[in-house]
Amino acid sequence: MKHKSDQDILALYAQRDENAIRETAAKYRDYCFAVANNILADPSDAEECVNDTWWRAWKAIPPAKPAVLKLFLARITRNLAFDLYRKNRAEKRSAGVTLSLEELGECVSDTDAPEKVLEAEEMKSVINRFLRTLPERECDVFLRRYFFGEEIKTIAQEYLLKESNVRKILSRTRQKLTEYLQREEWLDEKRDAV
Repeated sequence: MKHKSDQDILALYAQRDENAIRETAAKYRDYCFAVANNILADPSDAEECVNDTWWRAWKAIPPAKPAVLKLFLARITRNLAFDLYRKNRAEKRSAGVTLSLEELGECVSDTDAPEKVLEAEEMKSVINRFLRTLPERECDVFLRRYFFGEEIKTIAQEYLLKESNVRKILSRTRQKLTEYLQREEWLDEKRDAV
């Protein structure tokens, strides 16, 4: 089945045509489900997030005019998944997400929960600028681990790498992030290296 282009889907949203939701779900359901399930590790919770994503997209577009619909939907799904994760974490824990956030917390913040810091608009802007400085594969590995919550094993398989190589890439990238945040005056330069 051939899907509508993002421009056609966005035009449906602009016209307030409810087919926009159907077309969005047809094209991006599996992708958004993977984003949510990587964070929650629970298919029913992930499905709930995906369904909520369509509603949020409907409410946001317009006035929002996403440049890349896929990334816009991923951000909505990710935020919903983290909200649900925080709500459920007393009962359910996803070791992969907890570990990936702890890893990132080594270079982002000592006192604030990493997911809270990442949601702050200023920090998002700084991290986005940092990501643009990275080579493509390094950026992809970083995003897959810390934005999409993918397991190291999955990333290694995708790039035909050993898991130890993925860990090295992530470690070096976190070190680069620490140095970048120090240069941008987000961290005290006297802080211990990661």
